[in-house]
Amino acid sequence: MPDAAKPKAKEKEKEKELTPLEVYVESLRQELQQVRAEMKEIGLLVEQSQGEVEKLAQRNASITAHVHQLQAHFDTVPREDIRGAYEASQDAQQRLFTMRGQLEKLQSDQGHLKRHAETIARALQVLEGGVTLDLSEEAVNLPSSSIEQIIEAQEEERRKISRQIHDGPAQALANFILQTEIAMRLFDVDAGKARQELTSLKASATSTFANVRDFIFDLRPMMLDDLGLIPTARRYVDAYKEKTGLNVTLVVTGTERRLEPHREVLVFRGIQELLGNIRDHAQATQVKAMMDVDAAQVRVTVDDNGRGFDPETAQAEGTKGRGLRTLKSRVAQVGGTIEIESSPGSGSKITFSIPAGT
Repeated sequence: MPDAAKPKAKEKEKEKELTPLEVYVESLRQELQQVRAEMKEIGLLVEQSQGEVEKLAQRNASITAHVHQLQAHFDTVPREDIRGAYEASQDAQQRLFTMRGQLEKLQSDQGHLKRHAETIARALQVLEGGVTLDLSEEAVNLPSSSIEQIIEAQEEERRKISRQIHDGPAQALANFILQTEIAMRLFDVDAGKARQELTSLKASATSTFANVRDFIFDLRPMMLDDLGLIPTARRYVDAYKEKTGLNVTLVVTGTERRLEPHREVLVFRGIQELLGNIRDHAQATQVKAMMDVDAAQVRVTVDDNGRGFDPETAQAEGTKGRGLRTLKSRVAQVGGTIEIESSPGSGSKITFSIPAGT
């Protein structure tokens, strides 16, 4: 045998000698390496987004201060300047709101990756160190670090809600006050323009009211607690159809009954996630959603005619697949399964099912 061929032969022979456990450990090492690479990439995106949010916040503060100056000299400032400043203020607030939403999404994804990396690292430590897992009652009790993570997650969610209220309804109310002042002062100068301002104010209030209702519904639909999963899903699909203009149908089969609260939330959030992905990425024109509830399980299928995707690539590369991975993890935690059928150019069909419980 030639000398060059000997190392390759030894390598193959070594691979053949690996036990299944060693192969699994090696796959975990590779996965950990990939997750850490993704963490580094998303860390850079978070830094860039934080810088952009700071710039937009400064710009918003500057424009707001300018608007207040105009208010102080309302009688001497041209009306077009006031309107231009008001429109610039609205634009700055919307940009800041959107950018903060993107940053929150990146930070959430960063947290998921960090926890995933820690889980893999602990598994490697156990497997490589030959440590026996302690499954006694004392060992499986929730450790203080897990309690801290839960509290931190709750506080982060509260911060997120606080920012959304500040950038949405709170800013809208500030604009209402400004528009009301403009209209009041215009009554003595030009009653026609004052009526126009009031008409604009009414339209803005109607739009803000609708946005607040959508915000509350997305955050936690009261219908879910009062009426249950199926009526809430129907209401959500109707609103989704109205907003997106997509041809969406929801077919419900089986027994229409209440489930345990956490199961209803999981299924509803799953439907939200899948329809949200279609809206944001699929470029579809038709969507079919089906929900079957029987004594043993709840099964949901969402089918679209969009551009499709490669399931493995989407989930591995992260940015477009993290929501899907989160759904997969949540479904698995309650003993359910998820099936993804898709390929580029041929739409997608995603089905998940969970035990119906008691």
